[in-house]
Amino acid sequence: MSTATVSTTRGWIRRLRGVELYLAVVIVVYIAVVGIVNPLFLDIGTLFDMLRSGAGVALLALGVLTVLVSGGIDVSFTAIAIVSAYVGVRTALATGIDNLWLILFVAVTVGTLLGALNAVIIYAFRLPTLIVTLGTASAYHGAMAVLLGTTSYSRVQMPQSLVEFGVVDILRIPGHGGLSVYVAIVAFFAVLTWFILQRTMLGRSIYAVGSNEESASRLGINIFATKLFVYSYTGFLGALMGVMYVSQLKYVNPVSLIGTELLVLAAVLVGGVRLTGGVGTVLGALLGVVLLRLFVSTLVFLGLDSNWNDLFFGSVLLASLIVMYYRQRARNRRALVFATT
Repeated sequence: MSTATVSTTRGWIRRLRGVELYLAVVIVVYIAVVGIVNPLFLDIGTLFDMLRSGAGVALLALGVLTVLVSGGIDVSFTAIAIVSAYVGVRTALATGIDNLWLILFVAVTVGTLLGALNAVIIYAFRLPTLIVTLGTASAYHGAMAVLLGTTSYSRVQMPQSLVEFGVVDILRIPGHGGLSVYVAIVAFFAVLTWFILQRTMLGRSIYAVGSNEESASRLGINIFATKLFVYSYTGFLGALMGVMYVSQLKYVNPVSLIGTELLVLAAVLVGGVRLTGGVGTVLGALLGVVLLRLFVSTLVFLGLDSNWNDLFFGSVLLASLIVMYYRQRARNRRALVFATT
C-alpha cells in the first residue's frame, strides 16, 4: 500500500468522531457476528438487495438531515413522497404518455412546491415546524384523496416505464443479482447534500439558522430564503423517493409510506444529528440508515422474528443519544456553559 493511500485512510479515520465512530464500530461488529452465525449473509447478492431496499430511506434521510440541521422538524416528507408519486402516475395514465421523465418531472415539481408551502407557512405564521408539517402531512394526503381518489394500480395497470425503472442495474454479477441504479441516485444526492452543507454559503447559513436563528438574522442571513431551500429540497428528495418506491414495489398504493416517518427520523438521530439544530453530517445520517437496514434485513439470518428489530434499533438509538448529549454536556462544562441542551 502506497504512502498516499495510508495517509488518506488515516485521514478518513481521524474524521470519524464521536457518534460516527461509534456507529461504524457497531456496524462492523454486527456484520461480523451475523456473518459468523450465517455465512450466507456475506454473499454479494445480499449486499445488493440491502442497498436496493435501503436507497429510498437514504434519500429521505438526506432531506430530514437538512431540515434538522436548520433547526426544524419535518414529518410531512412521507406524505409528500407518496402524493407526488401518485400525481405523477395519474398524470401519465391520464395523458397516455408512458414516460419515466414525465412522471419524474411532475412528481418532483409537486414535491418541491409542497415543501416550499411548508416553508411559507412556517415563516409567515412563525409556527413550530413540527405542528405545521404534522398538519400539512394530513392536508396534502387528504387533498390527494379528495381530488384524485385512492385507486391502487397493479403492475400491469401502472406505467410500464416505472416497472422497467425498478429493475435497472448498473452492475450485474451472474448468480448474485445486480446493483440497482437507485444506489447511483443516492450516491449523487449524498455528495450533492454534503457539498451544499459543507462547501457553500447556503450550507453555512443552514447551520447558522439551526444554531441560533436570531443571531443568524442579525448577521444578515436571509432566514426565509434558507428555510425555503431546506423544505423545498426535502420535498424534492421525498418526491424522487416516492417514484423510486412505487417502481421498486411495482404497485401504486396511495396510502402506503404514511406512518414510517418516525423510523426515518430515528435513523437520522442515531447518526448524531441533534433535534435542537446546528449539528449533523451526511456521513452520520447515512450510517444511521445503514444500521437500520442491517437490523431489518439480518433478522432472518439470525433466526429471529421482527420484534427483535425494535429492540436492537431502539437500544442503539438510546445509546447514540446518550453518547451525543453526554459529549455535549462535557463540552459545555469545559466552555463554562451551564444551560441545559
